[in-house]
Amino acid sequence: MNNFNLKENVLLRDLLTRALLVIATVTIVVWAMPHESTSIYHVEQGKPWKYGELTAPFDFPIYKAESVISHERDSVMRQYEPYYRYNEETEMRMVHKFTTDYADGIQGVPDDFISIISNRLHSLYQQGIMESKEYEEMRADTSSMIRIVTNKQASSVSIMEIYSAKRAYEQLFQDEKLNTVRSQLQKCNLNNYITPNLSYDRERSETSKNELMSSIPLASGLVQKGQKIVDRGEIVTDRTYRIIESYIKENDRRNQDKTQNQISLIGHILYVTILMVCFTLYLSLYRKDYFEKPRSITMLYAFIVIFAVLTAIFVRNTFIHVYILPYAMVPIFIRVFMDSRTAFMTHITMVLICASMLQHPFEFTVVEIVAGLVAITSLRELSQRSQLFKTAIFISAACIIINLAFDWTRATAFSQIDYSTYNYLIFNGVTLLFAYPLLYLIEKAFGFTSDITLIELSNTNSELLRKMSEIAPGTFNHSIQVANLAGEIANKIGAKSQLVRTGALYHDIGKLSNPIYYTENQSGIDPHEMLTDIESAQIIISHVTEGIKMADKYNLPKVIRDFISTHHGQGKAKFFYIRYKNEHPDEPVDDLLFTYPGPNPFTREQACLMMADSVEAASRSLPDYTEQSIRNLVEKIIDGQVAEGYFRECPITFRDLQYAKTVLIEKLKTVYHTRVSYPSEKKE
Repeated sequence: MNNFNLKENVLLRDLLTRALLVIATVTIVVWAMPHESTSIYHVEQGKPWKYGELTAPFDFPIYKAESVISHERDSVMRQYEPYYRYNEETEMRMVHKFTTDYADGIQGVPDDFISIISNRLHSLYQQGIMESKEYEEMRADTSSMIRIVTNKQASSVSIMEIYSAKRAYEQLFQDEKLNTVRSQLQKCNLNNYITPNLSYDRERSETSKNELMSSIPLASGLVQKGQKIVDRGEIVTDRTYRIIESYIKENDRRNQDKTQNQISLIGHILYVTILMVCFTLYLSLYRKDYFEKPRSITMLYAFIVIFAVLTAIFVRNTFIHVYILPYAMVPIFIRVFMDSRTAFMTHITMVLICASMLQHPFEFTVVEIVAGLVAITSLRELSQRSQLFKTAIFISAACIIINLAFDWTRATAFSQIDYSTYNYLIFNGVTLLFAYPLLYLIEKAFGFTSDITLIELSNTNSELLRKMSEIAPGTFNHSIQVANLAGEIANKIGAKSQLVRTGALYHDIGKLSNPIYYTENQSGIDPHEMLTDIESAQIIISHVTEGIKMADKYNLPKVIRDFISTHHGQGKAKFFYIRYKNEHPDEPVDDLLFTYPGPNPFTREQACLMMADSVEAASRSLPDYTEQSIRNLVEKIIDGQVAEGYFRECPITFRDLQYAKTVLIEKLKTVYHTRVSYPSEKKE
């Protein structure tokens, strides 16, 4: 029951880890994506277009220039007639007030003048009187017309036929009879009986104005989705300028739609999530061991995030072409440190995510997938700088050819091809050369060891190996022999031969602490004769722990330290162990005193080293070197290691073990071959 709960907890933890990786990656990538594709084109009319080819991503109208629209509005506004309501009650009230106030007549004025003034006021009110301020504003344009609404009828009247209160008062005295008694009438304050009877009808006026404004077409054409607007290097004509400005305006208008932005965001989240889930499922099914190495899995997801963010930055700054980014670096690094299949899957996932941010995703996807395939196939292992240089050339050539194929399928003449894109592809190939110095940073950041580092460590002039050759020459020669044997086994079974060779050179560096206690370094004197079997065993075993300490001191990579700790596994110092048991048959033996700390080998490369080390050391004690004696020795040692369970934790097969036996037998036969005896000359 406890084991079941433990497995369930481990499974839950693994699922949670994978889910967190996907969520974190999706969050960062979607956040970096340019959801609001804000246009940041700097357009200059009459100048060459300095960006890439611009194609309409959606249908949009070609808007007129503001100056054209303003001119058309001015023309339409000449037809505009504001509405005024005619108030009949005002006339009746003011005329009635006048006749009432002067029912007894006006002093010094004949009685019939009351009737004349009343008729004159009636005539003025019939024409219409409006507020002086409004009247003066409209009278500036003598051609202005207004529409007077009486009951439910509206009639157009020139502003010149209307009066303001002041002008109506002056018009009152235009009558010759009234003008003769002007001085007497002025004492009556007749302006008190003149008040506006036309009031501005805002609702009808605004409706009329809006109808006129809406009759003005804001666009002069339509651009359809997929239509080419302008290409790099083309001169921006007046019409092209108008189209680009219309695209920017329409694009910004669309981005102000919150609903559309939310839908776009959901789409991006769903798209990236599907890709990352598929990528995580691939790793879970076929590369499950990577999840046991936090740094390895971090590197894979980090590459996707970093290049997605860089692509988003380049897309926002449209004057920088995305082809400058060396996307092929990702499969190069992953191929060098991991495997080809994972390199391809990571590259595909990254390219598909980045393509969703671009205007021409199909061409970009094809070009970058081809670049990734060329990188993976041309750089199976990186051991020389020239290999990376050749790979960069191959990648650039492949990208140029595939891009040229796209250009030829679209162009109707060679002169139409935009060759500026090829400059970016060439520059991209140059940036790939920076992968070499970046390898060192990635090794340190994620704990990997490249073949270049292994080759550097294999240099026998390095400080530690030179020290071994001086202090422990026998151990040094033994390590070289083991490196050759283990490397051949690795080549035969398809393991990493360079890693095995380097690990074999350093597997016995712990013997530098006490070189004289090891047989290969002795010259007649055996210090073990003065020690007990337990003490001797402890000294022999200590070369593993001392080797780990020395590896830490010299900053050797972890993969090399693993060879030091596993080359004896959890085996025993058998010589002293068996001798102690024979000498103390009746005493219980503490096996731990004679057992190496281990662990047992957990990679095929470590298993290769264990077999080669044991066989090479044992072969030195053979009394005669015949094919049969060598075969028996190899069979006995490797079968014994299998029987004792040293290879249970590493993925080595019986087929690999058989190949290892064959390689060891053939190599030892070559090493220990017998020379033909030269005959001696007979003397007379």
